[in-house]
Amino acid sequence: MTLGQNIAVAGHWFFIHFTENEGMAFGMKLGGNFGKLFLSLFRIVAVIIIGWWLYKVTRKKVSNGLIFCISLIMAGAIGNIIDSAFYGLIFSESTFMQVAGLFPAGGGYGPFLHGKVVDMLYFPLIQGYYPKWFPFFGGEDFIFFRPVFNIADSAITTGVILLIIFQAKFFKTLPQASDQISQ
Repeated sequence: MTLGQNIAVAGHWFFIHFTENEGMAFGMKLGGNFGKLFLSLFRIVAVIIIGWWLYKVTRKKVSNGLIFCISLIMAGAIGNIIDSAFYGLIFSESTFMQVAGLFPAGGGYGPFLHGKVVDMLYFPLIQGYYPKWFPFFGGEDFIFFRPVFNIADSAITTGVILLIIFQAKFFKTLPQASDQISQ
């Protein structure tokens, strides 16, 4: 696929939309090559810490739901690290007119840990325009759920949302001795 190309999967509300994300969620970037390297190294350190923590808590009696949520977050992070680490090494630059080539003769477009993350899932569920009277955005396009994302992003988001919803169950503590005496 060329950069920005859409393939309709389900009507006007689900598309495969090829884009390359240079940075973090929603296309945010950290300054230049140093920022990209810092982000890649931060992801690797975070996955190592999460992996160590998962190893420790699986030996204790913790909720399987907590382990599942943290595993989703870790798996998504690893997926994005793989893209970031290797995509730039093995593909040529994508453009709006040309499909990226796999294993180009001169090498890829970026060094190790400087690749872009491929995002492709796009769900523009509701499309329309802001009313003219609407402050700041009056008359402009409105698309509900504009972000383009990938499966790894979905895993991270799902893990975080489930952690928030079930935090009381996952992080409940045992009653303290003083609580038991008062009862």
